[in-house]
Amino acid sequence: MPHGAPHPQAQQPGGPYRPAPQHGAQQPAQRVYAQPRFSPTVTQEMRIRHQVQQRSGAPVDAPWAAQAARRLPQEDPTAGANIARIVAASIVGAILLLGMLAILIFGAFSFDGAGLLVIGLSAIPLVLIILMVLWFDRWKPQPKLLLLVCLLWGAVASVIMTLIASWFGLVALSIVGLDASGDIFGAVVMAPVIEEITKGVLLVVIVLAARKHFEGPLDGWVYGSLIGAGFAFTENILYLGSAYVENADAGLWQTFIVRCLMSPLLHSTFVACAGVSIGFAARRGAWWLTAIMWLPGLIAGMVLHAVWNGTATLTSALVATGAIHVFVSLGILFVLSALIAISWFVLGLVFRHNESTHTRQSLGDYANAGWLTHSEVDMLGTWKGRRAGKRWAGQYPNARDHMRTMIRLAANLAATRTRVLAGVGGETERKVELYLLEQFTMERSALMGAVNHRSHRPGRA
Repeated sequence: MPHGAPHPQAQQPGGPYRPAPQHGAQQPAQRVYAQPRFSPTVTQEMRIRHQVQQRSGAPVDAPWAAQAARRLPQEDPTAGANIARIVAASIVGAILLLGMLAILIFGAFSFDGAGLLVIGLSAIPLVLIILMVLWFDRWKPQPKLLLLVCLLWGAVASVIMTLIASWFGLVALSIVGLDASGDIFGAVVMAPVIEEITKGVLLVVIVLAARKHFEGPLDGWVYGSLIGAGFAFTENILYLGSAYVENADAGLWQTFIVRCLMSPLLHSTFVACAGVSIGFAARRGAWWLTAIMWLPGLIAGMVLHAVWNGTATLTSALVATGAIHVFVSLGILFVLSALIAISWFVLGLVFRHNESTHTRQSLGDYANAGWLTHSEVDMLGTWKGRRAGKRWAGQYPNARDHMRTMIRLAANLAATRTRVLAGVGGETERKVELYLLEQFTMERSALMGAVNHRSHRPGRA
């Protein structure tokens, strides 16, 4: 039984659960919640300026009351904007999906008959990265349509934009008398600059057009990782296919080992840098500040990209001259790739843990205002509490679905509270906050109705 679940002693045998009677307008219990790392400091002055509207009537009864005041459900203040975003994302996603199908069809019938094998091998790291990112995104899952757009943007739009921009760059440099076609300049300068811009520009679009879905560094890490994974997938098709054409099976498997097994997370890490820097600004700051904060992460991604490409180019040159053995070169690249991959994974873990702390702190404001109980905050703001809540609700028909909805609403409430405290969204965000609180209250009542109906149906002891 999770914290906050109705205690058996509060139920009358043979009748529905009734909360203990309230006596007067008592004040809800107050508690101070820990400040999460990597989040803007929430001061008492900010809380006073953006106080939570006190819940009408008595505070929520400690053992999970169903005594919520009944009122007509409010409309979502952002319903129109949400529909517009869904339509826009669907159109962009459909166009990108057509582009992805064109790439797959082209690849399947190319590379001397090895196209399907090349696509299958390129998909191995892509699938693994997607599964890892979805695991990290479980705390407050982002819209699947938006995640799909990120993946397809990396695989289609950024690749096409990179090819076009690279061609124009070479032409422009040749006009001024510079030969930029060499491997060193192209790998160490042009590729990092152009690729990171074409991949990361979508992050700026998301934070400006859908701020509610980009409200922290974990969101930026998720979006950036998927964009990079999509780009790496298409790039791997091109590299593996070319290696097979040039050197048959030997070239194909060597390239697969180096690109897909030894260094699968490079592009995800490069773009995640930009996503994280935008995410830090998204929790507090004007729209223009979130766009500007793309630059620090963008530069960091470019530098990491240049270091990797430079190291790969240098070791290849040393192998060609006989200065080092090929296994030494592979060892250097493996160590560098492992350090980058470990950094990517650790950052994801840190941000994921921080989100739970952030959720508890934000929900604590609602508990202090009487909308939730503190035991509910413990349940909805920890992995352990969420699992316990779903196990408990799983004993009753339909109750588990209500519990899942409450968990989702709690995560959205925490994010909304952060935007309210930061002054993002103005009065509309306050309306969204009240709307979500009403939805949470009704969902709690529906959950308790399902539990009590099961517990006290005829013939049940």
